[in-house]
Parts: sequence; structure tokens; C-alpha cells
Amino acid sequence: MTNPLVTKLKLFARLSGSDKAALAALTDAHVRRYRPGVDIVREGDVSRVVHVLLSGWAGRYKHLNDGRRQTLAVLLPGDFCDHGVLVGCPMDHSVGAFREVTVAEVEPAAFEGLIGARPHLVRAFRWEALSAAAMQREWALSLGRRSAIERLAHVFCELACRLRVLGSATTADGALPLPLTQEELADVIGMTSVHINRTLKQLHADGLIALRDRRLSILDEDGLRRVAQFDPSYLHLGGEAARLDARMG
Repeated sequence: MTNPLVTKLKLFARLSGSDKAALAALTDAHVRRYRPGVDIVREGDVSRVVHVLLSGWAGRYKHLNDGRRQTLAVLLPGDFCDHGVLVGCPMDHSVGAFREVTVAEVEPAAFEGLIGARPHLVRAFRWEALSAAAMQREWALSLGRRSAIERLAHVFCELACRLRVLGSATTADGALPLPLTQEELADVIGMTSVHINRTLKQLHADGLIALRDRRLSILDEDGLRRVAQFDPSYLHLGGEAARLDARMG
């Protein structure tokens, strides 16, 4: 099975066989499973290990005192749960499992020791951090300015791009996994589940998507991107970073 962190980072830098093997060994050393709905890290915690998602879906979130919750990011295999571990600061948000997940737990010293001796990995992690920050900016734009249908279309376009680079995202009919309930989607785009239901029906009626058995079929990707005003360049998943790294040597 391909290591998802390797799959992701090779888009950002020219990784040698040794780099890939070292990354895989680091994340395979100690793996923990979390059940759906369980927090991987909680707001206020000071994590003692770096958590890397290896399988399943998780989400960054914050909530208000009255229980209202906002999902800040959807995490897919290969994503880091807690960059702040490396500077020892308390978590300012929580990360919870949407469905059952497996997570690599890596000692910070081992992580820093690995990248300290490998310049291509240093560049890969810098690009990965840039991509994660760019996604946060795009989500902030969505919450502030995009309409309901634009927000949901944008989330679907982004998830499609991110899932496809993992290499095993689609079924034979081209559908993408979407293991989120309507309530969880509502937390992602900052709306009620009733509003999500109406928006999903509108996207379906417009011939843009079909959603069945937690599988998303994008029927008209160009049309969905037009609705979302989606430009995937902010994700940096097209391999341009790795090509630049190769030219730098």
C-alpha cells in the first residue's frame, strides 16, 4: 500500500528513493486507530507526538460555548493534524475523526532528525505548509463572500482535486468517496443541515452532481467549477513545486 504522506510530498519536491523509504518507515513505526467521533487532539492539549493521518477522514474544528461548531478543514490521508507540536504550543483547535481513521504518531525529535538531513524534504514540507495555509485562506473567502451553492460547489471541487492525487480515490464509475453526513457538511460550510439539503438538491437539479451511498459523482466538472469560481492553483498539487525543486537541484 502506498504511503499517503509520500504520495503527497512528492508533488512538492523531488524525493529520492531513500527519502520515500525514510518517510514511510517514520510513519509506519507507531500507528493508532481512532473511532468515528473521537478527538485525535483537543483544543488546549500540548501534543507530544506529530499526528499524520494515514487513512480515513478527519476535521479541524472549533466550537462555541452553546455547542455550535465550525469545521475549519477537512483532513485526508497524508495530512498533518498538528503542526504546532514542533514548537510545543497548546492546540488552539481540536481535530476529530469523521469516520474510523488510522494515524501515525511520530516523535518530534525523530521527525526533525529526518528532515534536518534531507533538503528535499525540507522544501517539500515548506510547500505542504504553504498549501495548507492557502486552503485556509480560500475557506475564509468562501465563508465570507461565497453564496451557499458556491461554497458547497467549491468544497466539492477542492476535495475532488485532493482525493485524485492520492491515486485511489475513485470507483470504476468515477465516483469519489464523501463519507460526511449532511450535518457534517453543514459544519464545513457554516450552514444548517436544512440549507445543505436544499443546496445539494439544487446542484443535482442543475445536472452538476449526484450523491448516493456517500459517493459523490461530479457530472459536469467544468460547470461545477464555474459555479464555485474554482481555480485549483492555490492547492499546488499539479507538480509544479517538484519540477521547480528538480531545477534547483
